[in-house]
Amino acid sequence: MEIENSVAIITGGASGLGEATVRSLHSKNCKVCIFDTNSEKGMTIVEELGKNVAFFKVDVCNTKNVQESISEVMRRFEKITININCAGIAIAEKTLNKDGPHELESFRKVIEINLLGTFNVIRLCANEMAKNSLGLNSEKGVIINTASVAGIEGQKGQVAYAASKGGVASMTLPIARDLARDSIRCCCIAPGLFLTPMFEGLGENVCNELAKDVVFPKRLGTPEEYALFASQIIENTYLNGSVMRLDGGIRLA
Repeated sequence: MEIENSVAIITGGASGLGEATVRSLHSKNCKVCIFDTNSEKGMTIVEELGKNVAFFKVDVCNTKNVQESISEVMRRFEKITININCAGIAIAEKTLNKDGPHELESFRKVIEINLLGTFNVIRLCANEMAKNSLGLNSEKGVIINTASVAGIEGQKGQVAYAASKGGVASMTLPIARDLARDSIRCCCIAPGLFLTPMFEGLGENVCNELAKDVVFPKRLGTPEEYALFASQIIENTYLNGSVMRLDGGIRLA
């Protein structure tokens, strides 16, 4: 799919991987819609980038909120051709902690935002994509989900996060198969350790220590590298149904 003149919805687009992808697609003359809960940061990006970018305060778990926002995107831009899902949260909590078992409510919250929220946006975006006319390479849309290497090699304290990201990875192929008749592709990126606001808060020494487990290059990934990979998936029509690691070769023991 050509990025130029496409219309993209990016969840979690006000920070980290999502923000980098917003900036990348916008620089390629794509109309970009940021779905995020951080109004202040989202509007700052809109004011900076100017034309062809819009912010919508969206809770991905709230179907009414998502549908109304998608309807407004359709009103403004008349189509949706790209959906990239970066919205998510992470917690550190073991199955059994010193003070008792994992809180069920915190587990549920991670699953709801990372997995159910992702699927909620996918299904509603796909409903609009299916109405598009066939574009270049006879496709109507492309969906990119964000899993994590933790969904494959989860660590201690990541049971909720690993379960949610494993679910995101696992549903990618069935979604691709479901949407094939509508000429919509679905892929998934599984990032390794990336220099997002969460990791930046740990400090340089901790980040350098984490980077020792990366095969090459010996550093954390950058959001811009995620954004580049997302663009490559959009433009390469033969990529479909796959979960692709972007991790510098790291394998978490």
